[in-house]
Amino acid sequence: MRIRVMTEKDVSAGLRLNTLCGWNQTAADWLRFLKQSPNGCFVMKQDTNVVGTATTISYQNRFAWIGMVLVDPERRKQGIGTQLLNKTIEYLDQCHISTMKLDATPQGKPLYAKLGFVSEYEIERWIVKRSAADSVSPTSRRTPAGLTRVQLDQICKLDKELFGADRGFLLHSLQDQAPEFTMAVWEQESAQGYCFGRRGLFADHLGPWMSTSRAVSEKLLHAFLTQSSRDTVIVDCFQSNSMTLELLNSCGFTLSRRLTRMVRGPNTHPGRPDSLCAILGPEFG
Repeated sequence: MRIRVMTEKDVSAGLRLNTLCGWNQTAADWLRFLKQSPNGCFVMKQDTNVVGTATTISYQNRFAWIGMVLVDPERRKQGIGTQLLNKTIEYLDQCHISTMKLDATPQGKPLYAKLGFVSEYEIERWIVKRSAADSVSPTSRRTPAGLTRVQLDQICKLDKELFGADRGFLLHSLQDQAPEFTMAVWEQESAQGYCFGRRGLFADHLGPWMSTSRAVSEKLLHAFLTQSSRDTVIVDCFQSNSMTLELLNSCGFTLSRRLTRMVRGPNTHPGRPDSLCAILGPEFG
């Protein structure tokens, strides 16, 4: 086995692995990783087969995100995930990025802890599965007016404060590929809330999602559910945000799994997670 840098030719292999593991990423998501971190995404090869992956994304060099640590189910318990994770840490150390973050499953948390990651806060994945009768038909669905460049720039500026670093490149990518999911509530030209979304392999994913009040949160959630034509919708929200959990529960969402956001190194740019309803996703932060 050997580790090498991932290329676009490996996207189909990455997609195969995340499909085998029941993850929701698409080829477009893999290309997002490669575009933003062409030298920081890796695959483990065994003969001619890709049997594992890991990705990194740097946010202004304030901190980097580690994600997509995937291992072929038939090759687990061989140390592949550990080797790939060590490779990402080695790469980020060489880039002089001292702070690294990731969202850990309960199974992965002990491994990350051994490598110096500590818990920051808890995240919960909530899922709703809708019947055809619950979904809004395409003919009755109303596409919201698109954001102007000035409005999108304002949202990116606000998101930088809440997230802890600029990730406007990802928000612009979400807007370009799923503009029907990019929505905001304004008051006197000031954003009171916003949300983005993406179409995953088997579900639509809401996030990031931010608002200043319950009324705005509810308006954005219902608007997203109206725009989505899929029978499954996913939201990764903060466990401490009781308002968000209540809204999701009222719309038929149920708890699917728990994750722990973990950090290695100085957490000098924590952002304001208490102001966010949902993250972009465990693979992006």
